[in-house]
Amino acid sequence: MPLQSHMHLISTDDHLIEPPSLWVDRLPKKFLDAGPRIIEKEMPRSVHAGDGNNNKTGTKLAEVWIYEGRVYPYIGLNAVAGKKPEEYGAEPTRYEDMIPGCYEPKARVLDMDIDGVQAGLSFPSFPRFAGTVFLDGEDKELALCAVQAWNDFHIDEWCATAPDRLIPLVIMPLWSVDECVKEVYRTAAKGAKAISFPENPVPLGLPSFHTDHWDPFFSAVEEVGIPLTVHFGTSGKPPITAPEAPMAVMTALFGCNSMYATADLLFSPVFHRHPKLKFMLSEGGIGWVPYMLERMDQTWSKHRFYQNINQTIRPSELFAKHLYGCFIEDDFGIANRHAVGIDNITWEGDYPHSDSNWPNSRKKVHDSMIDVPDDEVEKMVETNARALLNFPRN
Repeated sequence: MPLQSHMHLISTDDHLIEPPSLWVDRLPKKFLDAGPRIIEKEMPRSVHAGDGNNNKTGTKLAEVWIYEGRVYPYIGLNAVAGKKPEEYGAEPTRYEDMIPGCYEPKARVLDMDIDGVQAGLSFPSFPRFAGTVFLDGEDKELALCAVQAWNDFHIDEWCATAPDRLIPLVIMPLWSVDECVKEVYRTAAKGAKAISFPENPVPLGLPSFHTDHWDPFFSAVEEVGIPLTVHFGTSGKPPITAPEAPMAVMTALFGCNSMYATADLLFSPVFHRHPKLKFMLSEGGIGWVPYMLERMDQTWSKHRFYQNINQTIRPSELFAKHLYGCFIEDDFGIANRHAVGIDNITWEGDYPHSDSNWPNSRKKVHDSMIDVPDDEVEKMVETNARALLNFPRN
């Protein structure tokens, strides 16, 4: 039995749906009208998942977020746990369309028990996975308060419900490096264990990893010893090939975002300037890692002499020190785990999204690792994540 009963399954990538009162309860009174809140609005029926027939015409009264007058129509963000694949669609658009574990922390823990998952780290939904919705904010004082409100909710309410089960992740006010630095220290003092960050800042109108813009932020992150996690899609640039291509093309290619981030980071000055910094490649899979490292090492060996890149350290050496691959299902990656780096792999459940195996995650992991030695299984499902996130076992 490769997944022994004493091994805890730790998910480094789950998601939560924000409860309607999150910002209403936490923002200063002057921001309540403009801040994020839930309203009801007629929406085209075709956007709804699980209403029996996605081909129906007409409209349906949906619950949507409104922020500074802008409507954000999808509250559920693929929160389809508990449904059959035949029932999947783009979005649930009312809280009643989702199971309570999507947005209630006590119910989440119960769903984790059903799934055989001991602990999990959850990304935002309405703010997008790295909080980039607040870059849209016209009032940056409000936007900063909204970022801080999400972080306080996640640490003080969501994770405080079960501190040994729910792992605190925070987002940053990305428009200001100075404010990012302040928020790193503030949230680290409150117990944050991970920071969500864009896989590529450039499509968001922010400076790249190849500049010195982020250095004060990266230095603060190094000082507090918290990893950055770059979930695929956080750049806002999905890997779609043509306007007519079905969504399946984008879904199949999303791991390419993590490949781009890996090449970008390993050929950037980030890890040379910040030797203690660590990045998690959330939901990117791991099967591609050996090829990418081989390709990058070949590129470095042949082409480094005429380029402004580091001349002394191979990209694969940097990967082993700084980057962590995360997988849901990846039989090829598991079979080639030593080429990836057995110490650089973590498992993720992706609850409540459509890639999740809930409520059968533990069985799926067990079956996929049937031929893997116990000590290596334990690293991939538990101890690597605990060490990286400084989340020791009680």
